[in-house]
Amino acid sequence: MTALDTSKIIAVIGAGTMGAGVAQVAANAGHQVLLFDVAAGAAQKGIYNTARGLDKLVQRGRISQQQQDDLIARITPVDNIEELAPASLFIEAIVEKLEVKQQLFKQLEDIGGPEAILATNTSSISVSAIASALKHPERLLGMHFFNPAPVMKLVEIISGIATDSTFAESIYDTAKAWGKQVVHAKSTPGFIVNRVARPFYAEGLRLLQEAATTPATIDAIMRDCGGFRMGPFELMDLIGHDVNYAVTHSIFDAYYGDQRFLPSLIQKELVDGGYLGRKSGRGFYDYSDGAHKPEPETCEFCDSPKQVTIIGQSTIAEIFATLLTDAGVEVTRIDGNEFALLSDNAILKLTNGQMATVRAVEENINNLLHLDLALDYAATSRLVISAADQAETSAVNEIIGLLQKTDKQVTQIDDIAGMCVMRTVCMLANEGADAVNQLVCSINAVDIAMKGGLNYPAGPLAWADSIGIENVLDVLDNLSQNYGEDRYRPSPLIVRKAAAGKSFYE
Repeated sequence: MTALDTSKIIAVIGAGTMGAGVAQVAANAGHQVLLFDVAAGAAQKGIYNTARGLDKLVQRGRISQQQQDDLIARITPVDNIEELAPASLFIEAIVEKLEVKQQLFKQLEDIGGPEAILATNTSSISVSAIASALKHPERLLGMHFFNPAPVMKLVEIISGIATDSTFAESIYDTAKAWGKQVVHAKSTPGFIVNRVARPFYAEGLRLLQEAATTPATIDAIMRDCGGFRMGPFELMDLIGHDVNYAVTHSIFDAYYGDQRFLPSLIQKELVDGGYLGRKSGRGFYDYSDGAHKPEPETCEFCDSPKQVTIIGQSTIAEIFATLLTDAGVEVTRIDGNEFALLSDNAILKLTNGQMATVRAVEENINNLLHLDLALDYAATSRLVISAADQAETSAVNEIIGLLQKTDKQVTQIDDIAGMCVMRTVCMLANEGADAVNQLVCSINAVDIAMKGGLNYPAGPLAWADSIGIENVLDVLDNLSQNYGEDRYRPSPLIVRKAAAGKSFYE
């Protein structure tokens, strides 16, 4: 079985934002679409809202008026669920309640022909559980779109325990023909995206809990250094803390209390207090009229030493050698296995997941500072450091001054293990590796899903390769030792790759 050709009719059940968006995607690909909702007038309203959204694309010259008219003409509202019978694919986008979905699919199973495929857009309910109520559970699969469906690139194709792989492949090919980036996944809690994304929020909340710095500063670090479109706090405010907390809690419960998915007391307090984010006017930020959004913390100007020694031949070493030389600093290069930048009195090293204070004792370097990870050290507008408690203020200022010479803002956070970007990326990679190790999906699927579903700047596993699997394992091991928590246990797949000296994509 291959992709459904455009002569096949698509039925969409549920005409809210998601359902109407899915109908638009299918109609845009050339299918006739039947749109049904149990609420009177909801299907007509969904089509109306779709047309209004397309008006903006016409005004911007993205599509023609004729293209808009043709697309809308391919979506037909129906008032009776029985009228969906001609469809070859039924896509459900209704309330996230198991019993309601089961009842709907029992109806659809009888309405559709024997070859009809049933797809649920659930983001949190087991596909296997939904299918268990059907006479032909092999016909049901997950087709998880992301909101807004016409814009977001990703579709997760979820196979339950009974799903016929022929149907899954057909809908995979169909979604691909609709212009989507598509991945296969097994029906497990959170599928790929909602599972692998948890550390992005969790590590930000842990950093705030430990007073590493302010929410505005962490958000700026994740944007400027990490390349993420939004930081964790502004993103949680946008999603809504009630929604984000509920998803975290459901995944935590589904994995029997695995500490990797432990909900945050900080977020619970926001939910309990009604500080839900943008929709309530207050979350981590105040969204009331005239409210001042706090600025990220940035170091005051410091004088720079006139010369510096850079150890190592890594990409980071090469970038800093170029940046500092171009800034007029005299750079001396020394061979070595580990990147380090030496000023007159201080040493800057890339964070390895330890606190700088602990590493300073182990390496007998009082004036030791840590540098956080950046997606691109040459392009980033901000560099982030932390200093050992033993470090002298004058030594810290030397490093700040040197880094400011590269024409970048410098932010100093408290001495927190793994800092901001490094610990977050390593935990994202760790969760992605565990999904692969547990046969939820492939290595490539993790990276496609996180880039296409959440607009990550890089796939977590490809990013881990660029950091070096051995370095990722060091960070995780040091975080685990620092906290003494199962939360930071390394995935067996990362341990294996590091032991073999191989990357994910070898």
